[in-house]
Amino acid sequence: MTLVSGGMTALVKAQGATYPAFQLVFIRAMIGLVFILPLIWHHRSEMRRVRHPWRNILRISCNAIALTSNFLAITLLPLAMVNAVGFSRPLVTMGLAVAMLGEKVSRIRWAGAAIAFVGVLIVMAPGTSSFDVKILVVLVSVVFGSLAIIQTRALRDENTTVMMVFYTVGLAVITAVPAAFTWQPVMPFDWLPLLGIGFLAQIGQYCFLRAYRIADASVLAPIGYLSIVFVTAVGYVFFGEVPELRVVFGVVVIIASLQGAALVERRRARRARYR
Repeated sequence: MTLVSGGMTALVKAQGATYPAFQLVFIRAMIGLVFILPLIWHHRSEMRRVRHPWRNILRISCNAIALTSNFLAITLLPLAMVNAVGFSRPLVTMGLAVAMLGEKVSRIRWAGAAIAFVGVLIVMAPGTSSFDVKILVVLVSVVFGSLAIIQTRALRDENTTVMMVFYTVGLAVITAVPAAFTWQPVMPFDWLPLLGIGFLAQIGQYCFLRAYRIADASVLAPIGYLSIVFVTAVGYVFFGEVPELRVVFGVVVIIASLQGAALVERRRARRARYR
Protein backbone atom coordinates (compact mmCIF):
# COMPACT_ATOMS: atom_id res chain seq x y z
CA MET A 1 0.00 0.00 0.00
CA THR A 2 2.84 2.39 0.86
CA LEU A 3 4.72 1.79 -2.41
CA VAL A 4 1.55 2.19 -4.48
CA SER A 5 0.75 5.44 -2.70
CA GLY A 6 4.29 6.70 -3.31
CA GLY A 7 4.03 6.04 -7.03
CA MET A 8 0.71 7.88 -7.22
CA THR A 9 2.19 10.80 -5.26
CA ALA A 10 4.96 11.20 -7.84
CA LEU A 11 2.42 11.31 -10.68
CA VAL A 12 0.25 13.84 -8.81
CA LYS A 13 3.29 16.03 -8.17
CA ALA A 14 4.15 16.01 -11.88
CA GLN A 15 0.61 16.75 -13.07
CA GLY A 16 -0.28 19.18 -10.27
CA ALA A 17 1.78 21.92 -11.88
CA THR A 18 -0.63 21.92 -14.83
CA TYR A 19 -4.00 20.80 -13.52
CA PRO A 20 -5.96 21.99 -10.41
CA ALA A 21 -6.39 19.62 -7.47
CA PHE A 22 -10.17 19.32 -7.95
CA GLN A 23 -9.67 18.31 -11.56
CA LEU A 24 -7.07 15.70 -10.64
CA VAL A 25 -9.32 14.18 -7.97
CA PHE A 26 -12.29 14.10 -10.36
CA ILE A 27 -10.28 12.48 -13.16
CA ARG A 28 -8.76 10.05 -10.67
CA ALA A 29 -12.26 9.04 -9.54
CA MET A 30 -13.63 8.60 -13.07
CA ILE A 31 -10.63 6.54 -14.19
CA GLY A 32 -10.85 4.46 -11.03
CA LEU A 33 -14.53 3.81 -11.71
CA VAL A 34 -13.69 2.43 -15.17
CA PHE A 35 -11.09 0.10 -13.66
CA ILE A 36 -13.52 -1.36 -11.12
CA LEU A 37 -16.48 -1.84 -13.51
CA PRO A 38 -15.70 -5.58 -13.89
CA LEU A 39 -15.56 -5.87 -10.11
CA ILE A 40 -18.91 -4.09 -9.80
CA TRP A 41 -20.50 -6.49 -12.29
CA HIS A 42 -19.03 -9.53 -10.53
CA HIS A 43 -20.38 -8.37 -7.15
CA ARG A 44 -23.59 -6.78 -8.45
CA SER A 45 -25.72 -8.69 -5.95
CA GLU A 46 -23.80 -7.16 -3.02
CA MET A 47 -24.34 -3.68 -4.48
CA ARG A 48 -28.04 -4.03 -3.71
CA ARG A 49 -27.33 -4.78 -0.05
CA VAL A 50 -25.64 -1.65 1.29
CA ARG A 51 -25.70 -1.90 5.08
CA HIS A 52 -24.58 1.59 6.11
CA PRO A 53 -25.35 4.15 3.37
CA TRP A 54 -25.07 7.26 5.55
CA ARG A 55 -21.82 6.20 7.17
CA ASN A 56 -20.44 5.50 3.69
CA ILE A 57 -21.49 8.98 2.58
CA LEU A 58 -19.78 10.52 5.62
CA ARG A 59 -16.63 8.52 4.88
CA ILE A 60 -16.37 9.62 1.26
CA SER A 61 -17.10 13.25 2.19
CA CYS A 62 -14.14 13.20 4.58
CA ASN A 63 -12.07 11.41 1.95
CA ALA A 64 -12.93 14.01 -0.71
CA ILE A 65 -11.72 16.87 1.50
CA ALA A 66 -8.62 14.95 2.60
CA LEU A 67 -7.64 13.84 -0.90
CA THR A 68 -8.15 17.25 -2.52
CA SER A 69 -6.15 18.93 0.25
CA ASN A 70 -3.42 16.32 -0.10
CA PHE A 71 -3.19 16.73 -3.89
CA LEU A 72 -2.95 20.51 -3.43
CA ALA A 73 -0.25 20.15 -0.77
CA ILE A 74 1.77 17.78 -2.97
CA THR A 75 1.74 20.45 -5.67
CA LEU A 76 2.69 23.33 -3.35
CA LEU A 77 5.29 21.72 -1.06
CA PRO A 78 8.27 19.35 -1.27
CA LEU A 79 7.21 15.70 -1.09
CA ALA A 80 9.31 14.98 2.01
CA MET A 81 7.65 17.89 3.81
CA VAL A 82 4.13 16.77 2.90
CA ASN A 83 4.88 13.19 3.91
CA ALA A 84 6.53 14.16 7.19
CA VAL A 85 3.77 16.55 8.29
CA GLY A 86 1.24 13.91 7.28
CA PHE A 87 2.83 11.72 9.94
CA SER A 88 0.79 13.57 12.54
CA ARG A 89 -2.16 11.48 11.32
CA PRO A 90 -1.44 8.42 13.51
CA LEU A 91 -1.69 10.50 16.69
CA VAL A 92 -4.98 12.03 15.53
CA THR A 93 -6.24 8.62 14.42
CA MET A 94 -5.31 7.02 17.74
CA GLY A 95 -7.23 9.68 19.66
CA LEU A 96 -10.28 9.30 17.44
CA ALA A 97 -10.08 5.49 17.61
CA VAL A 98 -10.23 5.66 21.39
CA ALA A 99 -12.97 8.31 21.52
CA MET A 100 -15.20 7.04 18.70
CA LEU A 101 -14.52 3.30 18.48
CA GLY A 102 -13.47 2.45 22.01
CA GLU A 103 -10.21 0.87 20.85
CA LYS A 104 -7.47 0.19 23.36
CA VAL A 105 -4.11 1.91 22.87
CA SER A 106 -1.16 0.96 25.05
CA ARG A 107 0.88 3.59 26.89
CA ILE A 108 3.93 2.51 24.94
CA ARG A 109 2.20 3.17 21.63
CA TRP A 110 0.95 6.54 22.88
CA ALA A 111 4.46 7.46 23.97
CA GLY A 112 5.91 6.49 20.59
CA ALA A 113 3.27 8.51 18.73
CA ALA A 114 3.78 11.52 21.01
CA ILE A 115 7.55 11.56 20.43
CA ALA A 116 6.90 11.11 16.72
CA PHE A 117 4.65 14.16 16.86
CA VAL A 118 7.56 16.12 18.30
CA GLY A 119 9.44 15.09 15.17
CA VAL A 120 6.57 16.43 13.08
CA LEU A 121 6.80 19.76 14.93
CA ILE A 122 10.52 19.87 14.16
CA VAL A 123 9.68 19.42 10.48
CA MET A 124 6.99 22.10 10.55
CA ALA A 125 9.04 24.59 12.60
CA PRO A 126 5.98 26.56 13.81
CA GLY A 127 6.73 30.07 15.08
CA THR A 128 9.95 30.38 13.06
CA SER A 129 10.82 31.97 9.73
CA SER A 130 11.02 28.46 8.24
CA PHE A 131 7.32 27.83 8.82
CA ASP A 132 5.31 27.75 5.58
CA VAL A 133 1.62 28.60 5.89
CA LYS A 134 0.96 26.12 3.05
CA ILE A 135 1.54 23.38 5.64
CA LEU A 136 -1.96 24.14 6.93
CA VAL A 137 -3.30 22.46 3.78
CA VAL A 138 -1.57 19.25 4.88
CA LEU A 139 -3.11 19.55 8.35
CA VAL A 140 -6.60 19.78 6.82
CA SER A 141 -5.82 16.57 4.95
CA VAL A 142 -4.60 14.95 8.19
CA VAL A 143 -7.76 15.73 10.17
CA PHE A 144 -10.24 14.64 7.52
CA GLY A 145 -8.09 11.67 6.52
CA SER A 146 -8.13 10.50 10.14
CA LEU A 147 -11.92 10.84 10.27
CA ALA A 148 -12.17 8.80 7.07
CA ILE A 149 -9.98 6.07 8.60
CA ILE A 150 -12.24 5.87 11.65
CA GLN A 151 -15.31 5.55 9.44
CA THR A 152 -13.57 2.83 7.42
CA ARG A 153 -12.83 0.91 10.59
CA ALA A 154 -16.45 1.23 11.72
CA LEU A 155 -17.59 -0.23 8.38
CA ARG A 156 -15.70 -3.50 8.76
CA ASP A 157 -18.90 -5.49 8.14
CA GLU A 158 -19.56 -3.68 4.86
CA ASN A 159 -18.63 -5.40 1.59
CA THR A 160 -15.25 -4.21 0.25
CA THR A 161 -16.58 -3.74 -3.29
CA VAL A 162 -19.50 -1.67 -1.99
CA MET A 163 -17.07 0.57 -0.11
CA MET A 164 -14.84 0.98 -3.17
CA VAL A 165 -17.81 1.92 -5.36
CA PHE A 166 -19.13 4.41 -2.79
CA TYR A 167 -15.65 5.91 -2.50
CA THR A 168 -15.01 6.21 -6.24
CA VAL A 169 -18.47 7.43 -7.27
CA GLY A 170 -18.65 9.72 -4.26
CA LEU A 171 -15.36 11.41 -5.10
CA ALA A 172 -16.57 12.02 -8.64
CA VAL A 173 -19.90 13.49 -7.50
CA ILE A 174 -18.44 15.69 -4.75
CA THR A 175 -15.63 17.13 -6.89
CA ALA A 176 -17.58 17.44 -10.18
CA VAL A 177 -18.78 21.03 -9.68
CA PRO A 178 -15.51 22.56 -8.38
CA ALA A 179 -13.62 20.61 -11.07
CA ALA A 180 -15.88 22.09 -13.75
CA PHE A 181 -15.17 25.64 -12.53
CA THR A 182 -11.39 25.11 -12.45
CA TRP A 183 -11.07 22.78 -15.46
CA GLN A 184 -8.00 22.98 -17.69
CA PRO A 185 -7.92 21.25 -21.11
CA VAL A 186 -6.03 17.95 -20.86
CA MET A 187 -3.15 17.50 -23.29
CA PRO A 188 -3.21 14.12 -25.12
CA PHE A 189 0.19 13.03 -23.77
CA ASP A 190 -0.97 13.73 -20.19
CA TRP A 191 -3.65 11.06 -20.26
CA LEU A 192 -1.15 8.25 -19.64
CA PRO A 193 0.07 9.59 -16.25
CA LEU A 194 -3.52 10.51 -15.36
CA LEU A 195 -4.51 6.91 -16.07
CA GLY A 196 -1.65 5.86 -13.83
CA ILE A 197 -2.98 8.04 -11.00
CA GLY A 198 -6.41 6.44 -11.26
CA PHE A 199 -5.07 2.91 -11.52
CA LEU A 200 -2.61 3.19 -8.61
CA ALA A 201 -5.17 5.01 -6.47
CA GLN A 202 -7.69 2.22 -6.96
CA ILE A 203 -5.15 -0.46 -6.03
CA GLY A 204 -4.13 1.56 -2.98
CA GLN A 205 -7.77 1.99 -1.93
CA TYR A 206 -8.38 -1.76 -2.13
CA CYS A 207 -5.28 -2.52 -0.03
CA PHE A 208 -6.31 0.21 2.43
CA LEU A 209 -9.81 -1.20 2.88
CA ARG A 210 -8.56 -4.75 3.32
CA ALA A 211 -5.95 -3.69 5.88
CA TYR A 212 -8.41 -1.77 8.04
CA ARG A 213 -10.89 -4.64 7.96
CA ILE A 214 -8.43 -7.03 9.64
CA ALA A 215 -6.51 -4.82 12.08
CA ASP A 216 -7.07 -1.93 14.51
CA ALA A 217 -6.76 1.58 13.09
CA SER A 218 -4.47 2.55 15.97
CA VAL A 219 -2.10 -0.30 15.03
CA LEU A 220 -2.01 0.25 11.27
CA ALA A 221 -1.73 4.04 11.26
CA PRO A 222 1.95 4.29 12.34
CA ILE A 223 3.06 1.93 9.54
CA GLY A 224 2.67 4.81 7.12
CA TYR A 225 5.76 6.44 8.62
CA LEU A 226 7.93 4.00 6.67
CA SER A 227 6.88 5.67 3.41
CA ILE A 228 9.15 8.65 4.13
CA VAL A 229 12.22 6.94 2.68
CA PHE A 230 10.52 6.09 -0.59
CA VAL A 231 8.79 9.46 -1.01
CA THR A 232 11.95 11.43 -0.21
CA ALA A 233 13.87 9.41 -2.80
CA VAL A 234 11.16 10.11 -5.39
CA GLY A 235 11.29 13.82 -4.62
CA TYR A 236 15.07 13.90 -4.96
CA VAL A 237 15.38 11.77 -8.11
CA PHE A 238 12.45 13.13 -10.14
CA PHE A 239 11.97 16.67 -8.83
CA GLY A 240 15.38 17.67 -7.50
CA GLU A 241 14.06 18.22 -3.98
CA VAL A 242 16.74 18.11 -1.29
CA PRO A 243 15.22 17.91 2.22
CA GLU A 244 16.33 20.56 4.71
CA LEU A 245 18.41 19.41 7.68
CA ARG A 246 15.55 19.95 10.15
CA VAL A 247 13.27 17.79 7.98
CA VAL A 248 15.82 14.98 8.01
CA PHE A 249 16.28 15.30 11.78
CA GLY A 250 12.53 15.35 12.36
CA VAL A 251 12.07 12.23 10.25
CA VAL A 252 14.82 10.44 12.23
CA VAL A 253 12.98 11.30 15.46
CA ILE A 254 9.71 10.03 13.99
CA ILE A 255 11.06 6.71 12.76
CA ALA A 256 13.22 6.08 15.85
CA SER A 257 10.33 6.73 18.25
CA LEU A 258 7.94 4.45 16.39
CA GLN A 259 10.41 1.65 15.96
CA GLY A 260 11.47 1.96 19.61
CA ALA A 261 7.87 1.82 20.84
CA ALA A 262 7.11 -1.18 18.64
CA LEU A 263 10.21 -3.02 19.89
CA VAL A 264 9.41 -2.39 23.57
CA GLU A 265 5.80 -3.47 23.06
CA ARG A 266 6.83 -6.71 21.34
CA ARG A 267 9.30 -7.55 24.08
CA ARG A 268 6.72 -6.97 26.80
CA ALA A 269 4.18 -9.10 24.96
CA ARG A 270 6.76 -11.89 24.56
CA ARG A 271 7.62 -11.79 28.29
CA ALA A 272 3.93 -11.87 29.22
CA ARG A 273 3.42 -15.04 27.15
CA TYR A 274 6.23 -16.88 28.92
CA ARG A 275 5.12 -15.99 32.44
